[in-house]
Amino acid sequence: MREIPGPPDGSDDIGAAGGLHTYQLRLHEQYGPMVRFQLPGGLTAVSVADPVLLEATAAVNERPDQLFEFLTPLCEAGNLQTLPAAEHRPLRRALLSALAGRRSHEAHFAGFTALAVDLADRWARRAADGPVELQQDLSELSLRMICQYALGGGIDEPARVVSAFETVLTGYLGRQYERGDDLARAERALAYLREVVDGVLDRAGTDGPADGGSDLVAALVKEGLSPARVRDTVLMIMLAAHHTTGVAVSWTLHLLAGHPGPAARVAAELDEVLGDRPAPDYADLRKLSRLDMALKESMRLYPPGPYGARETTEDLTLGDHHIPAGTTIFYPFWAVHLNPRYWPDPRAFIPERFTAAEQARRPRYAFIPFGLGPRSCEGAGLAMVEAELVLAVLLKRFRFEPVEGHPVVPVERFVLWAENDIRLHLTERPDGVTPGQ
Repeated sequence: MREIPGPPDGSDDIGAAGGLHTYQLRLHEQYGPMVRFQLPGGLTAVSVADPVLLEATAAVNERPDQLFEFLTPLCEAGNLQTLPAAEHRPLRRALLSALAGRRSHEAHFAGFTALAVDLADRWARRAADGPVELQQDLSELSLRMICQYALGGGIDEPARVVSAFETVLTGYLGRQYERGDDLARAERALAYLREVVDGVLDRAGTDGPADGGSDLVAALVKEGLSPARVRDTVLMIMLAAHHTTGVAVSWTLHLLAGHPGPAARVAAELDEVLGDRPAPDYADLRKLSRLDMALKESMRLYPPGPYGARETTEDLTLGDHHIPAGTTIFYPFWAVHLNPRYWPDPRAFIPERFTAAEQARRPRYAFIPFGLGPRSCEGAGLAMVEAELVLAVLLKRFRFEPVEGHPVVPVERFVLWAENDIRLHLTERPDGVTPGQ
């Protein structure tokens, strides 16, 4: 492994770079597709930004404890992100049974649509007062959706819940880079979140949707998970689902606002497929190919989760290098998505990269916004349904334009967040749909 290129041992540039996501981009730009570097605490890792090399790691089902240690306080029954493979498999099976079914997606689609249209109505009323800030509202919307879908109902004060998650993540993630953050606020926010989850569980029950309960909670109980692990899982699902979907929609609107040509093509497609309807039916999503391509290109440029990691359980060969068992393999999703060998002009926003023909030309793991292998996101299909629905409703209704002079800078907040939010002007489209139609 000493032959793998990388910075000198002892380099401490992660915090200065703004987090692991930006640091990884710099490493791979300087040293190539495979880099050896040190994580906080001195752990040596190998970062792989080549999708062909990633093939050899796809079956690994262990995660390094140290890299995900900041999430440990959120889990009272063991860190869900680093559970051993034997414990992770039944949890994954339960999550897939509750989150991955198309019939279930379709059954909840009308409820999702009502929530998305409600947000569009609120934005229409606020548009005259100036630009709209996207991330908070879209994260709240995603939180409402996941609670409705998987937990059997809504929650009170979604804005406070979103802010509490942000406080918790900022506080505990900051410890990784030795910023000396005061954890008192994070601890209070976490206590509040646990109160919210307890309330969700009290209302959800364990009998499934036929009795008004929660299909997610029922699936977790059916797998024999302890009450503490059920609670931890619900908390992590609420965290992951609202954060990732909300920021994916935010970045997509940001990119379309700055690229009038692709935005016009998406709007024309929506008009053609929806006609005078303000929102798509579930079956319409398959017809919205330009919207789908814009969303995927957005997640390529700004992957909601910017990195992942595995710990090898046996020796591997990656290219010309021998990787011993026990090595941390780092997945820099952002660097993979910007690899110029597979993405010419990688920082340009070109939705047509995701036509069927173009996708067939690239390796399987050239695009991995939801991760890969047995630790990939169980809710990927649901997230795409939610994101495409919300985008369809908003882009059918509004034209979005950037706010001059407002910088949009990606920062690491567990997900790839925009510092100081994303602010956009919006106007109702003259050929769009107004309330009451």
